[in-house]
Amino acid sequence: MSENQPTARPMGRTQWQRIGLMAVALLALWEFFRLFSSILTPFVVAGGIAYFLDPAVSQLERIGLRRAAGALLVLAAAGLCVALFILLLYPVIADQARILITNLPAYIGTVQKDLAHLITHLQERLGPGTVSAKLRDLATNQAGTIVSFAETAITRIIGSGFAVVNILTLLVITPIVTFYFLRDWPSIIRHVDSWLPRPYETVIRAQALEVNRILAAWIRGQAICCLILALVYAVGLTLVGLDLGLIVGLAAGLLSFIPYVGTILGGLTAILLSLSQHPGWHGVIMVLLVFACGQGLNDYVIQPRFLGDRVGLPAVWVIFALFAGGAAFGFLGIMLAVPVTATLGVIARFWLRRYMHSPLYLDNHAS
Repeated sequence: MSENQPTARPMGRTQWQRIGLMAVALLALWEFFRLFSSILTPFVVAGGIAYFLDPAVSQLERIGLRRAAGALLVLAAAGLCVALFILLLYPVIADQARILITNLPAYIGTVQKDLAHLITHLQERLGPGTVSAKLRDLATNQAGTIVSFAETAITRIIGSGFAVVNILTLLVITPIVTFYFLRDWPSIIRHVDSWLPRPYETVIRAQALEVNRILAAWIRGQAICCLILALVYAVGLTLVGLDLGLIVGLAAGLLSFIPYVGTILGGLTAILLSLSQHPGWHGVIMVLLVFACGQGLNDYVIQPRFLGDRVGLPAVWVIFALFAGGAAFGFLGIMLAVPVTATLGVIARFWLRRYMHSPLYLDNHAS
């Protein structure tokens, strides 16, 4: 081996102690989330809100306002915006939700008739043996069962994930915890920084800054993208005359933090509602145009402008992380999925770079 080639030093006792301590800490953290996931939701929500609002509070602090006063001012402004949004849109959303619940059996019946007519038309065009009786029964008679299953699944998800997030936590606990997070954010960062092992503090701090960069770009950028898409879909579907266009468009836009899921689910729902409301293909074409314009605007204008290439989170990994987090910890896992994925991605890239510069990768002579 040449003199300038890096050599691997054997791991000492202290290094093994650090690795063991880290493994124990990760195991304890996993068990903590598993045991207390049902009560941690408002605290994690408060932490996410504080992370989102911290730049505004820091800016107010830089211009001379005390941090506590700045946190209170920013939190009050955010609460006022949410209250105005609820006051303005809640009556319309509640009215459209009542229409959906009242007309759901009629929608199901119309979809069944349309599917039966479509299958009959296919049989006439392609021959009577093309479409089997089982497929026809599934399409025409089991639509109600499928809708009931989807309704039950949604009810279970909402019941298990949001059971603890009741009116008390939303109106009292979450804002209070958010205020303390915003007020004490620099102190929290300083305390965590003081706990870092001194030999590796520079490396760990650099990786933490990278995680923060990715999270800030993804969370704040994705929030802006979802709000713009919700506005585009809601206005577009309302303008084309869809009865439930507002609620479907808002839901599709807000679900767009899962790549393409909001657009696909919203598009399918809008198409079924359009077929129920206006038999024929004109309404379907208008709905498809709305979602095509929204998705194209998102892909070529919104995301390049607000996300760009700053986010090292591929869409496939985001989808997998959200579903894995939901399966492991419910709604809490969904909220923690992206931060954990961003952290693991930064750590993986760091160790890959270390590996690419290590003798394990560079040495041509096997010992």
